[in-house]
Amino acid sequence: MRELLDAVASGEVSPAEAEARLAGYATTDAGRFDAAREQRRGVPEAVYAEGKTADEVVDMLLASLETTGRGIATRVSDEQAAAVRDALDDAGLDADVRWRDRAGVLLLHAPDYEPPDVDATVRVVTGGTVDRGPAGEARAIAAEMGAAVELVEDVGVAGIDRLLDRVDKLREADVLVVAAGREGALPTVVAGLVDTPVIGLPTNSGYGHGGDGEAALLGMLQSCTVLSTVNVDAGFVAGAQAGLIARAIDGH
Repeated sequence: MRELLDAVASGEVSPAEAEARLAGYATTDAGRFDAAREQRRGVPEAVYAEGKTADEVVDMLLASLETTGRGIATRVSDEQAAAVRDALDDAGLDADVRWRDRAGVLLLHAPDYEPPDVDATVRVVTGGTVDRGPAGEARAIAAEMGAAVELVEDVGVAGIDRLLDRVDKLREADVLVVAAGREGALPTVVAGLVDTPVIGLPTNSGYGHGGDGEAALLGMLQSCTVLSTVNVDAGFVAGAQAGLIARAIDGH
């Protein structure tokens, strides 16, 4: 405790970082950032940007960067991403910024940040181009948790030969996240072809009744093959689950 207080007094440690070490969180005008979540849960804290102002997203990400060496935000708009870049420039902070606009994911890494390294492979599979947003979110989160992540795109069941010629690639993975809309058949088919854990990610695409992702969700929940299913467009959850499985495989 005394060493930490001395470090704060000397300017080596900021008050926010000291608070995070002692309480597990850092307090900002936008709320409290759970800086200890990754150590406690294995899943990094992320800022859910939808519904927040640009200033609130900035406050939370700067707290994240200061206390953990990185920042993750999901459902980020172009305006919010631009505000974060401007805030970093105004504060003179040197950070690697990665903006995944299709997925709505913004990643910040401090120069001295050392990312986790997990010896396991996650493959994120999409039925079609429309699935790229949620799939990209899952891909980003699993990678932030240290897994080696690869993307296998456009293998929807409407042209099942596109899937069958990638089966060997899918079987090489330790974990699969399979994103699909419409009736959500792709994860069921994939799970019947591999001996790998499959996480179904229903996406908000399709026509008319059930076309908001509901049909895809229900189809995956009723799958006759063994798979786990997350909520509609819940790319963060799918990526985090894949990351946890990858960590367990690496630990084993």
